[in-house]
Amino acid sequence: MSPKRTTPTIVMTGTPGVGKSTHAQLLVQEASVPLKHINIGDLVKEKNLYESYDEDWQSYEVDEDKLLDELEPDASAGGVILDWHTCEIFPQRWVDLVVVLRCDHTRLWERLEARNYPLKKIQENNEAEIMEVVLDEARSSYAKEIVIELQSEGTQDLESNVARIVEWIKAWQEDQAQASDES
Repeated sequence: MSPKRTTPTIVMTGTPGVGKSTHAQLLVQEASVPLKHINIGDLVKEKNLYESYDEDWQSYEVDEDKLLDELEPDASAGGVILDWHTCEIFPQRWVDLVVVLRCDHTRLWERLEARNYPLKKIQENNEAEIMEVVLDEARSSYAKEIVIELQSEGTQDLESNVARIVEWIKAWQEDQAQASDES
């Protein structure tokens, strides 16, 4: 059995454009514990953890086995924020909290246009947000107690969401310490 983590593994997920990376970066700054932000999209490119590149969608076809092998040491140890548009790939044993960020579809459309996404990619991501695809995926993949849904419309949401997650981390650490004392 592996030793208990002293810092959590947090999955920051949501449709592209909802603010995952921005939230993760601020959380790294604000948390009272050291956290490492792992942007999965960047990691896939940097470490060649993909099978191919789709020109039409301007995205990589991820090699999930290679990705999970790369993440295993950090995610198992804790103290990481896994930032990606999907979450079901991550084993339950790694995950202490899943934060699903949501955004009004009109605002999301504008954010994706600003990234120069192709129209069909904007449409697909917008539809996924409206249909709650990522939220449903999180709820079907992890215990309901560890999945939270947060709105991400602007700076005020960003700050209050990060403050809420910081408080969650403190409570999680207290629970871990109490569980250790009882065993």
